[in-house]
Amino acid sequence: MTSPYLKEKNIIDVVKYKWLWIMISLVLIIPGIVAMVYSTFIYPTHSPLKLGIDFTGGTMLQYAFGRETAKENITKIREIMTSINIENPVIQSEKVSDTELQEKGKDVNFDIKNLVSMRTRFLESGKTNNEIVKVTQALKKEFGNVELMQVSAVGPTLGKELFKNSMVALLLSFLAIVGYLTLRFKLDYAMFALFALFHDAVFVCGVFSIMGLTLNTQVDSLFITAILTVIGFSVHDTIVVFDRIRENSRFLAKKATFNEIVNASVNQTLARSLNTSLTTLLTLVALFFFGGETTKDFVLAMILGIVIGTYSSIFNASTLLAWWRSRKNPSKKFA
Repeated sequence: MTSPYLKEKNIIDVVKYKWLWIMISLVLIIPGIVAMVYSTFIYPTHSPLKLGIDFTGGTMLQYAFGRETAKENITKIREIMTSINIENPVIQSEKVSDTELQEKGKDVNFDIKNLVSMRTRFLESGKTNNEIVKVTQALKKEFGNVELMQVSAVGPTLGKELFKNSMVALLLSFLAIVGYLTLRFKLDYAMFALFALFHDAVFVCGVFSIMGLTLNTQVDSLFITAILTVIGFSVHDTIVVFDRIRENSRFLAKKATFNEIVNASVNQTLARSLNTSLTTLLTLVALFFFGGETTKDFVLAMILGIVIGTYSSIFNASTLLAWWRSRKNPSKKFA
């Protein structure tokens, strides 16, 4: 018989609708998995996501401007680059000392007010199609006094090394999380927490894979940072729920089944999980709409990760743990 305490405290019977939560998760992640598989066949790099300059290499351009470059100027530069088929450039306005400006100004016929660096894909510089000249001419037409100061290349070897290190970082983080949860809780807790982490990471990667195919969105080293942050947030939320399940099991072991304990624990932590996620999302949404252009994809990955991480901690990790324990001991009280 269900404990009166549990009846009073329960708001949502999450365990009862476990297969509904699983179906929702499948609907969310399967399109992304399909997009990632498809991407491995159509991209030259055979990667599930469209890789940016950090991973593939590219061209670095540095320009001297005869006037200060405000935020709206950077946006205009990005629009100019896109108009000549150079998409997703990384543009930064460099702050340099007056001495450096004077030194560089010896080679130009105007007073340098600012330096702007751009990282793009590899640009052609042949006689028939010189993309660097096109960029320079377009900038001069819009801004007047503009001079190309430096051209350099970031080779693909650096990109491959960065990608390898990123994958190693992800693997080590997963192993550390599994080890910690196994020691603090039990192996089945760690198993379903890891499932939730994979679920969250696959969802975010899947969305960006779809965006790469439809919107030409590229991922860079900031994306890896976002995934690692999402993993940390997700496991933190999962640990809060699991910790409450463990604590309740000590006091309610003789009064309720494990399913009932999970329901009580999830409902007790539900408000805390939602409030934490909501306050974080408010900050991220503000950054997305009012922050810099170069961080938009990073912030979007964080938003997606926190939303799906909150969902998986409440509706996936805990309910699957309850299903697993009930399958092993369908009528036994938890002890």
